[in-house]
Amino acid sequence: MQIAIMSHEEKKELTTQFCIAYCGILSKHALSCAGSIAPSLSDATGLEVEHLLSVEHGGLEQIASMISYNEVDLLLFLRDNSQNHFYSEQEDEILRLCDVYNVPFATNLATAEALVLALDRGDLDFRNLLK
Repeated sequence: MQIAIMSHEEKKELTTQFCIAYCGILSKHALSCAGSIAPSLSDATGLEVEHLLSVEHGGLEQIASMISYNEVDLLLFLRDNSQNHFYSEQEDEILRLCDVYNVPFATNLATAEALVLALDRGDLDFRNLLK
């Protein structure tokens, strides 16, 4: 399955630690990351990660397009809601597209863990039927 990973700068370290913890599960799937998290995630975990464009140069639009074309099966997006972010409208659009195209997504650590464990159990195999 294709997993897209996004993170606010304030949650970048948490996202990396999460991926280290679940490296065994994530290694069985294709990973794509937008922005500056891609190189650090790849270095920290040893996982193969598709590096999308930076957020400033269209990375969010790439993820939105991938979701629209049914190329993303799971979105992990750890967000920092303690402050306003410049790209919040684009981020909201990505989450809306996940709802439209039935892509499970996590915006916090607890939900991310639940979805990754569900992925490992095969609970998200319904995504294969949509392709």
